[in-house]
Amino acid sequence: MKLKNKVAIVTGGAMGNGLGIVKVFLKEGANVIILDYAKELESTVQNLKNESYQVSGYQVDIRNSLEIRKALKEINSKYGNIDILVNNAGVCRLETFEKTSDELRDFHFDINIKGTWNVTKETIPYMKKGSIINLSSVTGPMVADSGEVAYATTKAALIGFTKGLAAELVHKNIRVNAIMPGYIMTPMVEGMAKESNPNNPEEVVRGIARAIPMGRLGTPLELGNLAAFLASDESSYITGQGIVIDGASTLPETMTMGV
Repeated sequence: MKLKNKVAIVTGGAMGNGLGIVKVFLKEGANVIILDYAKELESTVQNLKNESYQVSGYQVDIRNSLEIRKALKEINSKYGNIDILVNNAGVCRLETFEKTSDELRDFHFDINIKGTWNVTKETIPYMKKGSIINLSSVTGPMVADSGEVAYATTKAALIGFTKGLAAELVHKNIRVNAIMPGYIMTPMVEGMAKESNPNNPEEVVRGIARAIPMGRLGTPLELGNLAAFLASDESSYITGQGIVIDGASTLPETMTMGV
């Protein structure tokens, strides 16, 4: 087990990509603490405990530094250190730039950027060494669609955050990397599909899959396996990087040419 006895915090771990990461970390022997604002947190933690995993949860709004600070103090008091932080919590609401209100813009910025900043700043003092993993996206740094300006901006910012932080923390033996997912089958993607076509969201998902060279969306567990690698000593010489996991969706030069 590559994460045996490691103490790992995963934000937004109650569902979706975060839950995939949590499940893989637990399988690899980590003690996992989920920070999440979602109502699903309690049931997720209980279900995992029923499988005899060492997991706990704190209902925290990552926009609130005081809530984060209180949770981190309790976590450190229990475990004595923190080895891994996964900044997974994030939001995406589609809207054209001209129709995006200041409130919707700030909703993305406050959670995706400031929330990640807040949790990281409160966690680092409890890390003697270890790994920080930020969930960015291929959207923003590499590609974008209409309606994604706010989301793309925040995810691109997380790449800069990752590189700048990696440069500062390398001498403290803390590595910082980012995961850049393409389409992963999560509740967020399901919600976007329903918003796009309320009468037939399954066809939206099938259309997405047809545009991916591998012919399918990824799974949260596949993303979790990548996170476990970046959290473990197997990636001990990797820092400041953004790792793409997208089934080659960003690979084709065009969608029509080929032999």
